[in-house]
Amino acid sequence: MAKKRSLSLTLRNYFITGVVVLIPIGFTLYLSKILIGISSKIIPENINPNSYLPFKIPGIEIIISIILITIVGGISLSFLGKRILKLIDDLFKRIPFLRTVYSAIVQMTATFSKKGGNKKSVVLVEYPRKGVWAVGFATKENNGEMSDKVNKKLLNVFVPTTPNPTSGFLLMFP
Repeated sequence: MAKKRSLSLTLRNYFITGVVVLIPIGFTLYLSKILIGISSKIIPENINPNSYLPFKIPGIEIIISIILITIVGGISLSFLGKRILKLIDDLFKRIPFLRTVYSAIVQMTATFSKKGGNKKSVVLVEYPRKGVWAVGFATKENNGEMSDKVNKKLLNVFVPTTPNPTSGFLLMFP
């Protein structure tokens, strides 16, 4: 019986891992397909090289998609663009199912983006109790759900354990 449970648990873990791996890939491919479809419709027939040349230029839609993404990125850095993004963000956070998916994608993007650099400074924190001090690494400011709950900006501090410094505790300080 334990062998079957172990096999079913292993298969379940494989399935969950597969879903976690395939969702970002599938989402990216789906978004790319939509973007390429939109960009192919944006180009008027009279200026689309694929409509009047005797041969097709492969990838013209991809090039146009890259240009569109760059334009959206530029607009989003402006004052008006930031306001529009804030409105979209607030709207998505009000829709029940979309809120969960959108928040997860935003958190993954924030985790993997290099925004703010990867600077780590050494800090001394009073942990695990008063009067006891531990050395930690201040990694970055926490702008996630925890800082929203306490209405303060939090600093993530990683305190490594001994004898293996690759494991440790992630603490958040105001």
